[in-house]
Amino acid sequence: MAARAAGGRGDGQDAGAPLLDDLMPWSVRPLRTGRPWVMAPDAATLRARWERLVRAPAGERERLFRATRARTPWTPVAALPGQSTGTGRFAREEGPCPEPVRIAHGPFDEQWLLPDHRLIDTARPELWRVADGHQLFAVEHGYVPQDTGPALSVTALLPDGHSPAGRPGRIRPLYRRPEGHEPNLAPGLLGLLRARHGESVTARSVLAWALAAGRRSPAGCVVPLPADSARWSAGVELGQELLRLQLRGARGGERPRLPGGRRPYVRAAIPPVPAGLAYDPDGETLTLGTGRISPVPAGAWEFRVGGVRMLELWFERRSAAGAIDADGLEALRPRGWPQEWTSELLELITLLALLDGLRPRQESLADGPRITAADLRAAGVLPVPAAARRPASVLGHQEEGPDGQFALL
Repeated sequence: MAARAAGGRGDGQDAGAPLLDDLMPWSVRPLRTGRPWVMAPDAATLRARWERLVRAPAGERERLFRATRARTPWTPVAALPGQSTGTGRFAREEGPCPEPVRIAHGPFDEQWLLPDHRLIDTARPELWRVADGHQLFAVEHGYVPQDTGPALSVTALLPDGHSPAGRPGRIRPLYRRPEGHEPNLAPGLLGLLRARHGESVTARSVLAWALAAGRRSPAGCVVPLPADSARWSAGVELGQELLRLQLRGARGGERPRLPGGRRPYVRAAIPPVPAGLAYDPDGETLTLGTGRISPVPAGAWEFRVGGVRMLELWFERRSAAGAIDADGLEALRPRGWPQEWTSELLELITLLALLDGLRPRQESLADGPRITAADLRAAGVLPVPAAARRPASVLGHQEEGPDGQFALL
């Protein structure tokens, strides 16, 4: 099952299908932190790094900071929208650590970030401005030939858009304004789909269809739109299930769970410093040093994005071996294996296994009559107006600028 493409061949059968770039036209490039130490798999590490930095003598602070062309300890920067960090020069910072925020680090990994604009080269404030309890983010994955992974994923967390391999994708908020206002859809698209499939079509159902039916291509995520309502309903229902799984309990949903007898459990405790990660397909067992977890379905182990196994990448980011060459603040990390990492690993195994099990239903959406890009042009939905590709205005919203000055946006 793991060898099948997750609705993403992107070959000739998708000729004439519109791109997600035309259906959800406002997109944002991935974040660029500029210094890896501002992100970590656990919040306690970020607090320790902050304390080490702000307590260091001036010369040592500059070395630990790791200046770039975009950021130095003296760079004047506005606060990130929705965050209450300082806006004075970081070289003079002596206050407490800002509360780390949970973010989506690439596909299917969740980490913590110091939400201080003075520490991040390119934080994409336009994303922070619309990140609230109503927002969902679709994240396209960079194209890699022969990839068997999904074309995109969805998260309720603010995503950094990192791609495991290949060129970076794009981040597409579902709504252009806070509070779930103004869907990020091509003008006229909702009206056209409602005329075809009924008044129940919403922005979220368009996102659900794209998640279920989106396919990879060198030009970006291709989204074949069905002309028949039966296939639309089946795809939206499947997409809502994919959404529920990928949101991991956010927005009042249930966390992913495998049926009884198939749920992964820790059979032997994970040691403080696991020596490596391996998989035994016969016993469906994942080993982390002397630790053992089973059952782990082969589909979860083989689940890849950009040609990279998600479980291997997740472990590499947390293993001691992955930090051998770390220095400065990056060398500050947990001394042992935190219990919460084990819980996160069990949930990730569950999520990947469930997503893999839905792939046959995704592939079944490929056949049937289509609404083509030519049809969208004839209906006036395409080409998309240039204004729809730019962030919406948020006039009346105040944000703190450099050195405490306020700006009206």
